[in-house]
Amino acid sequence: MSNLVKLANDWRPKKCQCIVIIETPKGRRNKFDYDEDRHVSMLGGLLPEGMAFPFDFGFIPSTRGDDGDPLDAMVLMDEPAHVGCLIEVRIIGVIEAVQIEKKKRTVNNRLLGVAVHSYSHEKVDNVDELNPSLLDQVEEFFVSYNKSRGKTFHVKGRHGPKRAAVLIEQGIAKFGRDA
Repeated sequence: MSNLVKLANDWRPKKCQCIVIIETPKGRRNKFDYDEDRHVSMLGGLLPEGMAFPFDFGFIPSTRGDDGDPLDAMVLMDEPAHVGCLIEVRIIGVIEAVQIEKKKRTVNNRLLGVAVHSYSHEKVDNVDELNPSLLDQVEEFFVSYNKSRGKTFHVKGRHGPKRAAVLIEQGIAKFGRDA
């Protein structure tokens, strides 16, 4: 079985499209993580009662963030995917953030994308086109989720696809240097 972290990400900068591997489907309390050594998904944690992922959550393969993991991405689509599903995504923006754990600060951004095969979001190309209240709720989810795990998640800002594309290019370059 191949390592999904090293899978080609099919980055197409002109369309701001790539693939995302889903780790945790929308509506789930179980947080799954891809185990790069075993090439399987494993249970990484459990959200508190009443809390669930608001959208599908995963990573862009062949990228590396400042936290050493592949770049994180939240994907808006019509129906939840399943663990390990490969989704073609149009990146529409990013929530830039710093995560603090035991006084260690790490940049841990959340890219936002919409599934290419989506009726509900087919015309969305920029995070600014989403309801600001929805984005507030997504940010609050990450704040609460991290708090439940003993971490602080501080949102630095929201940006559109141009800034997200720069971060993806940096993540691809960092992955290449680390390989």
